[in-house]
Amino acid sequence: MFLRSVKIFKNVIFLQIMKRSLSCSARETVRDLASKDGELRVFIVAGEVSGDIIASRFMNSLKKLSAFPVRFTGVGGLMMSRQGLKSLFPMEDIAIMGIWELLPHLSSFRVKLKETVESALSFLPHVVLTVDSKGFSFRFLKHLRAKYRKLGLACPRHFHFVAPSFWAWRGGEARLKGLTDFVDHVFCILPFEAEVCRSNGLLATFVGHPTLEDILELEVGKSTNQEWKVEGDGEKFRNVYGISSGSTIISVLPGSRLQEVTRMLPIFSHTLELLKNDFSRLTAVIYVAPNMRVEDYIGKAVDGWPVPVVLVPGDASCIKYNAFSASRVALCASGTVAVELQLARLPCVVAYRAHILTEWFIRYKAKIPYISLPNIILNSGIIPEALFGACTPSHLALLLGDLINDEGLRKKQMDAAGKFISALSPNNRATTNLTEGEPALLKFTPSMIAATVVLNS
Repeated sequence: MFLRSVKIFKNVIFLQIMKRSLSCSARETVRDLASKDGELRVFIVAGEVSGDIIASRFMNSLKKLSAFPVRFTGVGGLMMSRQGLKSLFPMEDIAIMGIWELLPHLSSFRVKLKETVESALSFLPHVVLTVDSKGFSFRFLKHLRAKYRKLGLACPRHFHFVAPSFWAWRGGEARLKGLTDFVDHVFCILPFEAEVCRSNGLLATFVGHPTLEDILELEVGKSTNQEWKVEGDGEKFRNVYGISSGSTIISVLPGSRLQEVTRMLPIFSHTLELLKNDFSRLTAVIYVAPNMRVEDYIGKAVDGWPVPVVLVPGDASCIKYNAFSASRVALCASGTVAVELQLARLPCVVAYRAHILTEWFIRYKAKIPYISLPNIILNSGIIPEALFGACTPSHLALLLGDLINDEGLRKKQMDAAGKFISALSPNNRATTNLTEGEPALLKFTPSMIAATVVLNS
């Protein structure tokens, strides 16, 4: 009886899909499809904290721009849930970084992939958007398009937010051509990516870096043609958490995925143990990603820390930037947070460790000498990086000590931050098709540009 019900259900879904595919054979715009159905259906997938933030902002912008109600389903985290998404399963289930790190989770990864594809088929979306997490995202888009083609049906538009870092790897650019089979449009966050994507047959739009939207959300920053900057209230942070004015605060950002946090946090703890010999009044402010597993791990791990610790929720942006303002330096794992620190003009040291085989692969395949985005964009080692075997407590302590004491190093990094951030802002050519009459800053945000492109596709 159960098998028969499943079969009937699948047949009903097939007929629904067929009906819709006939209605969009002329490849009408997304606006046209939404108009016919009286709603816009978007299947959206994010697999990590930074992607959750990007996706939530996109969802918010799309709802503002769409003339029709927007309905979302897919996979996401806390920020996307605040925009109305009920995730198919916890986002953390697919938040796996690295090649060999994935192997122990391969079976469950495949189960989640199948579940996501089947859910997308039954949802009948007008648009499918994946955000970063290319390991899961591209497999999902590829399988989904294959399903539609097998059924001989027109497929919804496939968008991907955050281009893969093809520029970082030997042979990476050539792999872009393979994406054209299952990705219709890429939203690029770096200024040089869109042109390279288009030259390889992949439609692309440079939307700017999503971290720039922190300024609008916080209303504590300033933006002009010359400068994007967030200014937190460091004094307020010290007062709220009872930190004396004579204490040196170090922001500690160990990552958002459990596997990287468990690898990096012990190294950072030992680093601060060494530093306290030279700086007797140290306070560590640790930023805890909105990930239940990460929260549990850090909550237990800090009991044995060598210096006083303040835990700051990773989704509390205002508190985070206030803490940045109060901090002397930051110690962070490689990732999006390096951009946030540049926006706050907080000097930092970037650290990275991975599985030994993943590190070997990076050494063999990487064609650029840096891992942090500011250094990559500026093509200069402005930010100290401690990578692989060099990522040791003694080396990190040395780098941080220099950055705390040397005003010349600090100024050099803060001056470079302005140049780096300005390079991430979308230019006017990318925003000429936006609705007139809105404030310029609102029109030019990455999420608004991406939402406009989707509606007009």
